[in-house]
Amino acid sequence: MARAKKVITIHVHDDREKEEFMKELQRLNLPAFIYVHGKLNDLKINVQGTKDEIREAIRKIREIHNRVRAKLYPDKRGLYRYTVDDLLREAGAGVSTPILVKTLELMGETVEASEGELITSMPWEELVEITGRLGGALSEISLNTTRQIREVILPVAVAFDLDPEEVIETLVELGLAEWKEDKFKYELVKNKEQALEMLLNHLKGEENED
Repeated sequence: MARAKKVITIHVHDDREKEEFMKELQRLNLPAFIYVHGKLNDLKINVQGTKDEIREAIRKIREIHNRVRAKLYPDKRGLYRYTVDDLLREAGAGVSTPILVKTLELMGETVEASEGELITSMPWEELVEITGRLGGALSEISLNTTRQIREVILPVAVAFDLDPEEVIETLVELGLAEWKEDKFKYELVKNKEQALEMLLNHLKGEENED
């Protein structure tokens, strides 16, 4: 099939957008050959291949540029849109979406989740840092906790800046969790919604005492 080439121009607002776009571009596995020439606020991308390869490459390039813009600039509601896989890869952490959502809610952020996306009021760099902290806390307790109890411990530990082991101790003291000798794990006695509510009430009570 005949080879062809096409040049497209991507407009960027600043160096931050340019860096994020280039980072995403390098991760792409494109069928076509591309060459990027950067100017101040423009990136000229030379795409070479068959017509089908060029069409597919340009579609993917525009798609990642839209994703980069959605995560760097808020919409009219002041919300950013992130792909969960992008976030976990950037943070180097494997945290579930429910844990991310609950953590952001506890921190007073607006958050919605749908089909692999997270829409939230928290800017990208802050969210990457929070996700990294969640991943660190998860690695500390993953061996001696069940999945359900982690969905209580991790959001509270990160949102309130507490040691995850300290959160486990508090749950046990309040009669909300117990050590299961046969499983070598801590697990919830009540359902996670009840446990979380009672734990938060306890922590708020401690804050009021201070």
